[in-house]
Amino acid sequence: MVELALKLLIAHVLGDFVFQPDKWVLDKKHKKQKSRFLYYHLLTHLLTTSALLEFNITHWPIVTTIILSHFLIDLVKLNLEDDKHGKLYFILDQIAHLTVIGLLVYIYEPYKVNFEILYTDQSLILILAILCLTYVSAIFMKLIMSYWLLEDNSNDSLKHAGKYIGILERLFVFGFIILNQWSAIGLLIAAKSVFRFGDLSRAKDRKLTEYILIGTLLSFGLALLIGIIYLRAIKSSE
Repeated sequence: MVELALKLLIAHVLGDFVFQPDKWVLDKKHKKQKSRFLYYHLLTHLLTTSALLEFNITHWPIVTTIILSHFLIDLVKLNLEDDKHGKLYFILDQIAHLTVIGLLVYIYEPYKVNFEILYTDQSLILILAILCLTYVSAIFMKLIMSYWLLEDNSNDSLKHAGKYIGILERLFVFGFIILNQWSAIGLLIAAKSVFRFGDLSRAKDRKLTEYILIGTLLSFGLALLIGIIYLRAIKSSE
C-alpha cells in the first residue's frame, strides 16, 4: 500500500510541479482546453506514472484513471478560476488530485484509516499546544502590546507580517524544545536580532527598540512556557 501510494504521489509531484514550466501554466490559463500545453501536461503525467509503475500492463486501469481524472479536474479548474480566487482553486485542484490517488490506492490495496489516534491524550495535548502557540498567543500578545501605541509611518511593511513572524518563530521554538535542541533556540534569537539590527539602527528610536525587544522576548517566553508545559503533560499522560 505504502509503495503504491508513494509512486503515485511522486508521479503527481513530477507532473504537476517539476515538469510543468510556468509557460505551460500561463498558456493553459489563457487558452484553457484549446492550449496544446494542457495535453503536453497530460502526456507528462502519463509518462511519469507509467514509468514509476514500471510500465506494468496490469496497472493500466490506474494510469487511465489518473490521466482521465486529471484532465477533467484541470478542465473544471481552468474554466472556473479567476485572478481573485486563483489560490483557492489551486488548493481545491490539488485536493481533488490527491483524493483520486487515495481512492485508487484503497481500491487496489485496501487500507484502514485510524481516526482514533486523533483522540488519544498525546494527540489532544499536541493540538492544544499548537492552538496556544498560534491563535491564543497572538491574541495574548496583541492585548499586552496594545498598552504601548506606536505610530506606524512605514508603508512598505507586509500586511500582518508581524503576526505571522511571531507564529512561525513560536512554532520553531516549540519544535526545538520537542527535539531537545535548546541551543537552536539561541541561534534563532541571534538570527532574528541580526535581521532586526538594520531596522533599529536606522530608526534611532529608543521606543521602537524597546517595543521590538518586549515583543520578541514575550513571544519566545510564551513558546518556552507552552513547550515546557507540553513536555510535562505528555510525560504525565504516559
